[in-house]
Amino acid sequence: MTDESITRHLLPTASGRQTWAALRTELAQLPGLSVVAGTLLVAAAATGLVAPWVLGRLVDDVIAGTDTPRIVAWAGVIAGAAVLAGLLTAVGAAVAARLGETVLARLRERVLDRALHLPSATLERAGTGDLVARAGDDVAVVTNVIATSGPAFLGALLSVVLTAAGLFALDWRLGIAGLAAAPAYAVALRWYLKRSVPYYARERVATGERAQATAEALRGAATVRAFRMEDAHVARIADRSGVARDLSLEIFGLFTRFGLRINRSEFVGLAAVLLAGFLLVRGDLATVGAATTAALYFHRLFNPIGLLLFESDSVLQAGASLARLVGVTTLPDTATPADPEPARHDRADPAALEVTVAQHRYDDGPVVLRDIALRLAPGERVALVGASGAGKSTLAGIIAGIIAPTDGAVTLRGVPLAQLGEHRLRREIALISQEVHVFAGPLADDLRLANPDATDAELAAALDLVGATEWLRTLPDGLATEVGEGGRQLTSAQAQQLALARLVLADPAVAVLDEATAEAGSAGARDLDRAAVAATEGRTTLIVAHRLSQAATADRIVVLDQGRVAEHGTHAELLRAGGGYSQLWRSWSMPGTVVPQGRDSAEQVQDQTVPG
Repeated sequence: MTDESITRHLLPTASGRQTWAALRTELAQLPGLSVVAGTLLVAAAATGLVAPWVLGRLVDDVIAGTDTPRIVAWAGVIAGAAVLAGLLTAVGAAVAARLGETVLARLRERVLDRALHLPSATLERAGTGDLVARAGDDVAVVTNVIATSGPAFLGALLSVVLTAAGLFALDWRLGIAGLAAAPAYAVALRWYLKRSVPYYARERVATGERAQATAEALRGAATVRAFRMEDAHVARIADRSGVARDLSLEIFGLFTRFGLRINRSEFVGLAAVLLAGFLLVRGDLATVGAATTAALYFHRLFNPIGLLLFESDSVLQAGASLARLVGVTTLPDTATPADPEPARHDRADPAALEVTVAQHRYDDGPVVLRDIALRLAPGERVALVGASGAGKSTLAGIIAGIIAPTDGAVTLRGVPLAQLGEHRLRREIALISQEVHVFAGPLADDLRLANPDATDAELAAALDLVGATEWLRTLPDGLATEVGEGGRQLTSAQAQQLALARLVLADPAVAVLDEATAEAGSAGARDLDRAAVAATEGRTTLIVAHRLSQAATADRIVVLDQGRVAEHGTHAELLRAGGGYSQLWRSWSMPGTVVPQGRDSAEQVQDQTVPG
């Protein structure tokens, strides 16, 4: 749990130009499927023009007194065109949906790949809810449009274009009459877009905030229950959900009024075409069949234009979601493949780490750290102690490279962390917090996330080092046992031992434990403390101490008070100094407690928790 609340900075949203560029790039990688889908949709739209044209010819033939076989032949043409149009529409929609699903799948892979390689600080500031909403809700919105309304929307667009072209080909004057509806349609659409587009963007943000509130409540469920904060979190989720609901209702109201304006536009256009046809027929400038075909063409536009305008609701939502997905892919790639992969550090020459922070604040908030000058000697184990809000987790995040100090720098072996690159930084410095995660799947796969090349013997050795052998033997399939969601559920202490075993397998030069053993109850506290000592042996280590027993066994203790280093030294030195640490120790120690003299004496110290 962090000491400070961090202002959320949402991940970027792509501009319209960036979104279209991303789509063009993906479609260009599927030229064959794109051409087939486009050809089928165009053919389906063109086939739909046959029936109105034939009906117009049929009217002229009937007026001219044509024979029955010719009328039957025209009826057969209409029936055949209808069947062909239906087949082409169905196949075209299926191919277009497949194309869209493929493009979306590739885009989703890019989003997840970029998200997994983002700097930890970026995700920390954005919050998990924003990313979860993009990878979940936004993908669902786009998928729904691609699978349902997307192909129909494209088909309707092609029908409008081809029908308008057919109307002008029939008689340019009838075509101009049909255009009388265009200004009304344009005014209606402009009215709707101007009011609805901002709503859709706000709706997607509101959805992300709702997901963030839900994720935070579920992730900290134990703490929420312990402090009886259920009502507050439920109220917060309800508030976020209410915002999203109200936005949806406002959009629906706009959509209803939009429908009224569309009906008005259809009336204007059809009336203009009928009037023009009447005048042309009366002046012998066009046949009755041509006027009939023109009226049918324009009437045929009702459904596709209505679909275009009414489905714009879904398409706009999908566009907003797609822009959020593309926005993640536009983030700079922090990977540095040109840099050589760092070799595992030599235990005989562990890393020295230096921290200098003149001040640090979150955005325009108050200063949370100031005047920090700290050096962690190679292999030294340093404990960070302080009341809640003192800045412990912020300093730990800065040392781990998750947070960039506002004014300061961190160097490892004399090299600034910013110059190491994200991959190398993660290999050199490992951070373990109290919020550990057990990934669903075989236990061996979970462990190999830290070292894919580790053998089963190395996995077992890492678990043994952190004291997990006893419960490992109880698993029905050993390392092959399914753990996590849908499998064997590990206790909090076991999950933290698993995280410490990953640390052993990753073998970083520097380890940062941000209250990494805080979730254990008093019964498992000593075991986890011993596991942490074993896992970090020989590494330069910073521990945000949750229990004073952890601090007492460290080589050095740094006490933070309101963002400053109040005192530092060994456990014995700080006790003799009689400062804040000494008072804290006496307040939480029972009479007769034996003060440890080294790391191996952790079990001699009573398990006391730092207040706050």
